[in-house]
Amino acid sequence: MRRLKEVAMALELVFVCPRTLGKLRSGPLGKLLDGYCDWLLGCGFSRSTIRNHLSNVSHLNGYLDAEKVAGRQTLSAEDVNGFLRKYPLRVRSRELSDNHLRRVQWSINRFVQYLRQLRLFDSSAESAIFQSLLDSYFEWMRDYQHAAPGTLDIRAHSLSQFLQWLGPQATAEGMSELTPETVERFFLSYAQKMGRSARRSMQSALRTFFRFCLHRDLVQRPLDCAVPTLRTYKLATVPIGLTDEQARKVLNGINRGNNAGRRDYAICQMLYTYGVRGGQVRALRLQDIDWATDRIFFKALKHGKDSLLPLASKVGQSLLDYLQNARPLSDYQEVFLTTRAPYHSLPNSSTLSAIFSRHIRTAGIKSHSKGGHIFRHSFATRMLQKGHSLKEIADVLGHRHLGTTFIYTKVDFNALKQVGLVWPREVT
Repeated sequence: MRRLKEVAMALELVFVCPRTLGKLRSGPLGKLLDGYCDWLLGCGFSRSTIRNHLSNVSHLNGYLDAEKVAGRQTLSAEDVNGFLRKYPLRVRSRELSDNHLRRVQWSINRFVQYLRQLRLFDSSAESAIFQSLLDSYFEWMRDYQHAAPGTLDIRAHSLSQFLQWLGPQATAEGMSELTPETVERFFLSYAQKMGRSARRSMQSALRTFFRFCLHRDLVQRPLDCAVPTLRTYKLATVPIGLTDEQARKVLNGINRGNNAGRRDYAICQMLYTYGVRGGQVRALRLQDIDWATDRIFFKALKHGKDSLLPLASKVGQSLLDYLQNARPLSDYQEVFLTTRAPYHSLPNSSTLSAIFSRHIRTAGIKSHSKGGHIFRHSFATRMLQKGHSLKEIADVLGHRHLGTTFIYTKVDFNALKQVGLVWPREVT
């Protein structure tokens, strides 16, 4: 009973003005905002941030009140979409900035997150016309191609662009009218404005999608061959990594006087020491660190091999510093969490890329690549230069096939000199 009373009075912990409290508790969403405020406090948000969130959510409350929506205990996707369509028109008339619109949308998304957890949000809005077709493709990819979740996320991003471009034709029935010329026209227009990685990703997504369509008899002829081939050559480029001196400069330049710095240093130290993928670091869980035997376990990604490695002293020290002094209290089992509330695991690879980019820039190092792979490439090159075999490097990197490791032989010029043959003299 006491806890219920505390939740009912949560707004008083953030606001003092009776008029503001009365305004927040009125309108269609008034009965939900005390609980939302209590949830924000429990997530660790500061009171100033909570005031901003509630102020932004009050715009949604005002919109629903103006639309004559009765008081309710739930919110629907239709409500949110209607607000997000109409509110910017009102904002522009008041000459408010785009930053304000982004902040309001961010607060609405946070409110929806809270309602979802309580099952008070009805997300049954009209889905994209192609969603059922895309869902069938994902099911086929899981059952027949054994695709990893990460692969499906990449495919979803690419195919959504293609299907949106198709418009009303992007249905199971519409696929029968698809022509090779249409496929080629889309891909060439897409390729003109995208980089090599995005082009290759779209190429792979389209080809597997059209094989799925043929397998399900949605098309009468194979269309995967209609996707143009943009020729690239395996092992055509040299891995882009940091030199050992540059990597140490990045590590030494990280400010470990704050929580974010302690976390970032532990992440970079781990990548520098083991050469693992950024995704393996994000997925690392507390139980994967065996302090009793000084070992650390990295789960495989991209159908590679799991790695059980010794816990290096510098890695252990940086981890302890982060876990004891910087990691927020959380039910999440992942080792590395966000530094701002609500605390959760690092969501995607772009989060790590932003971390690396910031510290590489701080160290004054110019690099075309700023993702976690620069540490991985540096690690592999360092092992090769110290005389380790490709098999040993492949085992540590988690490569299942030795051919994946061959690209690192291109940077070991001393080894290449040793296998070069003397040019034979002409025999008369």
